[in-house]
Amino acid sequence: MPSLQDSKLAFIGGGNMASAIIGGLVNKGVNKQNITVSEPWDVNREKLAAVGVKTTTDNTEAGANADIVIIAVKPQVTKGVCEELGASWSKRTTLPVVVSIAAGITLSSLEEWSRTPDGRSAHVVRVMPNTPALVGEGASGAYASADVTSEEKELVNALLSSVSKATEWVNKEELLDVVTGLSGSGPAYFFAMVEHLISSATALGLPQEQATRLATQTCLGAGKMLVESSDEPGQLRKNVTSPNGTTYAALQSFEAQGFKEIVDKAVQAATSRSAELGKN
Repeated sequence: MPSLQDSKLAFIGGGNMASAIIGGLVNKGVNKQNITVSEPWDVNREKLAAVGVKTTTDNTEAGANADIVIIAVKPQVTKGVCEELGASWSKRTTLPVVVSIAAGITLSSLEEWSRTPDGRSAHVVRVMPNTPALVGEGASGAYASADVTSEEKELVNALLSSVSKATEWVNKEELLDVVTGLSGSGPAYFFAMVEHLISSATALGLPQEQATRLATQTCLGAGKMLVESSDEPGQLRKNVTSPNGTTYAALQSFEAQGFKEIVDKAVQAATSRSAELGKN
């Protein structure tokens, strides 16, 4: 298996997440001419062509000879794309590693749909990235089929590290639904929290521009502390909380409103919905 630098990469779909990964790969020095993107929309294709990668509207042209094929299309078109690719691999002796970021599409479906006419199946990895990947600060969960080798996993790690600061491999496919509820949907939880902080401060008289700057920087700073500190989140919370002080009063209000249960139900709801989508 070639290294990431030497691998031929095919992206089937050139939307936001694919564009983010491609940008990260280019920034890491991966040869642009080793990257081919199949994208039907002219605007997206032109943007990617401007980066210097190869572009096409033909999925098989992009993926026929690739070492790694990244499926980055909408779930409802994934089956047709995989069947098209599988048929194009009929004469290959070694099949590519398929990395799917199509939400909810199971490993067994991906393997079945991408089989070659003689019954062989590519090694498949499912990935759940999140939107901070767009700014190089992503978190991703990954699950591999049993035949994916440690070398292939390292190749996928190298691919994802272009946009993800944390990539966690789970040992059960259903745990990807939990990853979805945690980090996949998680950015929206923080955006909602900051949105409400700004609204609350504005209602108490602080100008919205000031409230926005203070709230967003507070979120960024707290996130950086979480990543860089050796303390657990609970200890960081305690470090901010003086007995009977202002933070204590706020946290008591959270507790009175059932904050823990609210978070539990939110993550459970997103996890359950992810599982439902995978069955449709």
